[in-house]
Order: sequence, then structure tokens, then C-alpha cells
Amino acid sequence: MRFPTVSSMTNLQNLCHKINELSFVYRWKEVLTHYKEIRKVGYQLIDHTIYSHVLKACLACSSRLGQSVHASLSKQGFDSFISVGNSLTDFYAKSGALCSAFSVFDSMKKRDSVSWNTILHGHLDQGFLEEGVDLFIQARLFGFESNISTLVLVIQAYQTLQAFDDGQKFHGYLIRSGLWSLTSVQNSLLGMYAANRMDYAETLFDEMYEKDVISWSVMIRGYVHVDDNVFALESFKQMISEFGVEPDGQTMVSVLKGCTQLGELKTGKLIHGYVVSRGLRCDLFVGNTIIDLYCKCGDIDSAITAFWEMPYRNIVSWNSLLSGLVRNEKHAESLNFFASMEKSGLDADEVTLVNLLLVCKVLGDLHQCKLIHSRIIRRGFYSNELAVNSLVDTYAKCNQIDLSWRLFGQINTPDIVTWSTMISAFTHCGLPDEAISLYRQMRLSQERLNPVTLLNLLEACALSAEIGRSKCAHGIAIRMGLASHVAVGTSVLDMYSKCGAIEASRRAFDQISTKNVVSWSAIIAAYGLNGLPHDAVALLPEMEAHGVKPNSVTILAVLSACCHGGLIDEGLTLSKDIVKKHGAELKLEHYSCLVDLLARAGKLEDAFQLIKSIPAAMKPGASAWGALLSACRTYENRKLTEGALPQIFELEPSSSAGYLLASNTFAAGGSWTDASGIRCLMKERGVKVVAGYSMVHVGKNVHTFTAGDKCHLLSNDSYMFGPVVEQLHSCMTIDPVARIQVP
Repeated sequence: MRFPTVSSMTNLQNLCHKINELSFVYRWKEVLTHYKEIRKVGYQLIDHTIYSHVLKACLACSSRLGQSVHASLSKQGFDSFISVGNSLTDFYAKSGALCSAFSVFDSMKKRDSVSWNTILHGHLDQGFLEEGVDLFIQARLFGFESNISTLVLVIQAYQTLQAFDDGQKFHGYLIRSGLWSLTSVQNSLLGMYAANRMDYAETLFDEMYEKDVISWSVMIRGYVHVDDNVFALESFKQMISEFGVEPDGQTMVSVLKGCTQLGELKTGKLIHGYVVSRGLRCDLFVGNTIIDLYCKCGDIDSAITAFWEMPYRNIVSWNSLLSGLVRNEKHAESLNFFASMEKSGLDADEVTLVNLLLVCKVLGDLHQCKLIHSRIIRRGFYSNELAVNSLVDTYAKCNQIDLSWRLFGQINTPDIVTWSTMISAFTHCGLPDEAISLYRQMRLSQERLNPVTLLNLLEACALSAEIGRSKCAHGIAIRMGLASHVAVGTSVLDMYSKCGAIEASRRAFDQISTKNVVSWSAIIAAYGLNGLPHDAVALLPEMEAHGVKPNSVTILAVLSACCHGGLIDEGLTLSKDIVKKHGAELKLEHYSCLVDLLARAGKLEDAFQLIKSIPAAMKPGASAWGALLSACRTYENRKLTEGALPQIFELEPSSSAGYLLASNTFAAGGSWTDASGIRCLMKERGVKVVAGYSMVHVGKNVHTFTAGDKCHLLSNDSYMFGPVVEQLHSCMTIDPVARIQVP
């Protein structure tokens, strides 16, 4: 380094002057160019204030050069100046090198309020909230004057740390110091209270002399957060009509969320109109929230219109509408919409692919699922737990349990959601033993059980229909303190019902603390399943006496009980009464059950006419035609048999049930040629026969048998099954509803 000569002093002054001018207009690259020119010539800078501008330029363009500048000014002893120390602290803090920033701050012999505010901002902005709050307390002992932005950051730190008591104490400090009357500070305090105690927020809001749009937005957002959406909308109305405060995008997002949570589609449309009239639909957050509102309120057409009217869209916009299409069961439209998304040049993210997997799961589209799987691999989304768990679930729903299991095995450390998903996958594919075994493996891994996993375990035990396992699962629910919860209690009663233990089902039902329509419908279905139709029907008035309104699931449970119990008149009457009294809407499954009810009673013509009277929007399914065909076999009605056959073959061309039923119907009527023709048709179409089976509990084991099975180890064990057959015989002749305890 050399000091400039008299002849070159003018040149150095000009360079320094240019650096000053350029820094005021943020032309940082040119600032660094002139600084490098000074360094190249070897001039010794005399004015230390130049370094503040150079460090700002380094922050904008080259952090590495900033370290060189630090070394240069230290050699000259300029780091002893407070302003230079503050600039260095700010440079390192904003560069993300907080340790270096604190090192500079700590080495400063003298500090002013700017020094403290700079290091506080560095900690609080970088997320070191506890350290930042401690520094603020330390700074107060030195009597520093904090600026407004620091106060706001400290309040936000207390809010994020959920240190409500400390936040209240800070509020007291602000009042004593006379700083709390600042609107920005009050709004920050308001946000802290709204996130914890809305009653405190209301008190502060009422005390505020000046309320701006931020104040109102914080309160509206707070009401929406605590699910007081009605008051949120009332506050919005008061804000614009009484106080004339113009809302911003954040206000409208909160108001729209309130409409969504209330399901207020009509009000939401009015708010949408207000957004358009105020020119706020250019706000991406507002536009995305409008799409979410329409999707969750079931108005998918308006959601699509709102989407295409948006002047700007991002990945959230596309995912919001895609999710809405999936939620509203618009599966074909979902795939078409994804194709449009790809044409727009936007890459799918994890949320997009998970939504597409939901479509594959419903459609059972294995090919599409594999394509999405490959995308997840290529995009590096294998670390995303939601994506991988969705893949495991989707493969299972496509009946590819081997692929689900292989994928599960590739996960190094499965979490509780992954374990639960795999347990559910085994249950869905009819493998309860594997599901229960995996649950035991999960417990050995010390993974903490949650309610979802418990529900999956209960479902697996229900499928296995083994009373010992079911009692163990019930015990787990009791130890977790969840047996009285409605979801778990309903699953427990359903599990016992599948095991034939109706008394245990009733006890589980009685233990549910707050019964809802699902639990009532489940116990009605349980009585019907276990051959007690009169008890099932008797529960209906009891349910209504408790103030629970029957829904479509309840109607189905009652009809099914009447159908299997032969209560034809009761079933027909009850279905009409429930629809008339409660306004419940009959769906396709209800019509199918009514057809079955009439067909079992021999009223084949009435059943056929009922099928023809099903509304056009509900095409009769295979279950309705199958019920009619089954009755045709019993009552030997060839004419209706021939009418039902084409319908079943069209609806379920690959299912063996319809072919076998038709063949047996013709055989029962002596039409052996037609019966043989149906069998030949099965072979031509490659339809494989799926045999039914029976489950028998022997000791602690469950055995399945099919008709004519000679391969089972116990098929010839007369010592084991002789007493069982005799007991069944005696029960059939003495007490048709007796329960059998197999030793």
C-alpha cells in the first residue's frame, strides 16, 4: 500500500466520490469496480466510511470479496470505528455467517444502538430466536434504544416460541417504555395474542386508537384460526361498512377460508365478486384460496372457471384444482387436467403426484401407478414420506401387495404412518395374518402406536374373525384409553360382530361416550349380520330417541337386516318412512337391497319392476341383477333369468359369480344344454372360478375349507370335526340362533 501523492489525490477523491454516488443508487457492481481500481493502483484509503459502501456492494455481489475487504480495513485499524464494526456485523449476519457476525460484534470495544439492533436482527432473522431474545435482554442492561423493526421481531419470536408469559411481560415493558402505542408494535402484539388467546386479542384491539388493515386482518385471521368463522365474517363486514378500511390480499384470504370452513358457498361467491371488483384477483394467494373454496364446497365448475380466469398461476394453483377434481370424484377430468398442466410446461411436484396416485387407487390403474412411481424416482421424491406412503397404499388398492411389500422393504426407517399404511394394505388384500404379524414387528421396533394404527389393527382382526385376537386388540384400545372414543369404539363393535360375538359388540357400543350416526348404523348392521333382524329394527327408534338422525348408511343397514331376516314388509315400510321423515336420499345400493328383499320373498315381478324404476342417473348394478337371478333359480323363473343374464354379463364380464349362478339356474330347471353353454362361454372368455370357503375355529387357529377340499391337513380328521358336525346338527334342529363354542 502507498499513500496517494498530491498529483494523484484528485483521482482518489474522484473514485471515492463515485463510490458514494453509486451506492445511493444501488449500482453495486460499479462500486466494486472502482474499489478494485483503488486496490490495483495501491492507494491507501483515508476515509473509513467508504468501507460501509463497499461491504454493502460485497453483500449484493460477492460475499467472498467481503472477507478480503475485512482483512484490508483491519490492517489499517479501521475496525475500531463503530460504524465500520456495524457494517461488518451487518455484512456477516446477512451473508448467513452469524458466528463471524457475533465475533465482530463481540470484539467491538464500543457499541451503539445500531450495533445491538444489527446483531439482534441477525439472530432473529436467521431463526436463532432464543439466543436473539437473550441478547435483547442483555442489550437492555446496556440501555440501548431498539428500533421498531427489532421490537416487532422480538414479539414475533415470543409468538413462534409459544412463550406466552414472556410475551406478556414484554408487553408490560413496551407500555412502561412508551413504545407500545406504535401501530406496527400493537399489530405484532395483536398477532401474538390472536395465536394464543383471542380474548386477550379482543381486549387489545378494543384499546387500540388507530386500527389499520393489518389490525383487522390479524383479528379476522385469529377468528378463523379458532373456528369462529361467523364472527370472522361479521368483523369483515364491520371493517368495510362501518370503518371504511380497504381490505388487502391477506384479509381476503382469511375471509375466504372462513367461508370454506363454514361451507358457505353463496357467501363465498359474494366475496369472490368483491375480490374482482377491488382488483384483488391478481393476488396469487387470493386466487388459490378461491379455487380451494369452490372445490371444498363441491362447486367444481366454478373452481374451473376461477382457475382459467386467473391472470397468473403457480404450482399451488394447479394442485388446488387437481385436488378438488380428485376430491369431487372427477377422475377422468383429473387426468385430462394433469395433461394440460404438462402442456403448460409446469413440472409436477410431490403434491401433484400424490393426487394422481389417489386417482389410480380409485380406478385400480396399475399401469398409471407405475408411471407415477417412475416419476417419483426420476424427480428424487423418494425421501418424501407422503409420496412413498401413497405408493404403498395405491399398489395395495391395485391388488399388487407384493409391490407394496417390496417398496416397504426399501424404506430404511419407516415411521408410524408407513407402518400403518402397510398394515392397512395387507388387510385390504385379504391377508389379516400378515397384517397382525407386521403390527407385532412394529411394536418390537419400539414405534409408538397411534389411533390410526389401532384402527388398522382392529380392521385386520375383524377380517380374521378370530375372537382371541380381537379381544387382545380390544385390550390394547382400552390401555390406550381410546375404547370409549367413537371411531375406535365403532371399530371394536364391528370387529366383534364379524367374529359372531354380538353381545361383545353391544357392550362395546354401550361404552362409547358420544355415539354418532356411524356408531348407531354399525350396531344395527351388527345385529343384522348376526341373524337378529328384529333387534336391528328395534334400534332405529332408540337411535331417533337419542336425537341421532338416520342417514343413507343407516337405511342400508336396516334394509340389509330385514333382507337377511326375511322381514319384507318391515323393510319396505321402514325405507319409505325414513325417506319421508328424514329426507334421506335413496342411492343405488339401497335399490339393490330392496330388489334383493323382494326377490327373496318370491316377488320377482315386483323386483324386476323396481329395477326398471331406478332413476336413469343410477344404472342398476350387478348386485341388483344378481339378486334377481338368484331368486329366479330358487323360484324357477326362466323368463326373468334370460332377461337378467345379458345385464350381468355386461356389467361383470370377468366375474365367475354371474356365470355360475346362471348355469345353476338352468340346471335346476332341467335345461342342461343351456347350463353347459354357460360353462363353455366361461371357458371361451377365460373366466376363472373363485371358490367360496368356510372358516372354522379349532383351538387357537382358524382353518378355511372349500367344498370338496381333500388337501387340507384336517380334512380327514373325524376325531377333530366329528363333535363339531354333531353340535352343528343339534343347533340346527333345536335352537337356530344358538352360538357354538368350538373347543
